[in-house]
Amino acid sequence: MFHVTERLLLRPAWPEDADALFGGIADKGVVRNLARAPWPYLPEHARQFVMREANPRVPNFLMTLPGQNGSQIIGSVGLGETETGVELGYWIARPYWGQGFATEAARGVIEVAKLLGYERLEAGHFADNPASGRVLRKLGFRPTGKVAPRFSCGRGEEVDCVLFTLDLAEDDVAAPQAA
Repeated sequence: MFHVTERLLLRPAWPEDADALFGGIADKGVVRNLARAPWPYLPEHARQFVMREANPRVPNFLMTLPGQNGSQIIGSVGLGETETGVELGYWIARPYWGQGFATEAARGVIEVAKLLGYERLEAGHFADNPASGRVLRKLGFRPTGKVAPRFSCGRGEEVDCVLFTLDLAEDDVAAPQAA
C-alpha cells in the first residue's frame, strides 16, 4: 500500500531499505521515544524490520521525501494492533524534527485508517516527549486523561505513557490545524 501527502510518499519497506532505515533510526534520541525499538539499534534490527510480513489491515509505511537522487527515508508511520484497538505510531529521524513531517505523515495514515473502515484510533506518547503530544493534538487526538506505564525496549524500563484517542467519525478529523 502507498499513500501520497503534500511532501511525502508513504510506502512499504523493502529489503534494500535496511541501510537507509538504520541510518535514520540508530539514534538514541529517536529510539528512547519508541516502545518497540531496542537500544542499541543494530543493522540486524533494520533488516528484520524491512523483512516483516505486511498486514494490510494495519499498514506500516516508510516516510520518504522525494528528491533528485531518488527518495530519502526520514521516518516511519503506521498502525498497530493493541489489546484495546488500533494504535497510530511514528518516528522521525533527528534531522527532520520540527518540520511538520510527523503531523503530515500521520494525517495520511489517518486517511488510510478511515478507508480501512476504522472508527477509532489510539495513540500515546511518553510523558517526557511533549513534542509528540503536540503532534497528536494537531491531528485531533484527545487526551483520555489516563497515563499508563508502557515498556520501552530502547530504555529497558517502563515509562509513563500519556494516552489519547481519536474518533474517526468526526468531520474535522485530520484536518490541518494551527500549530
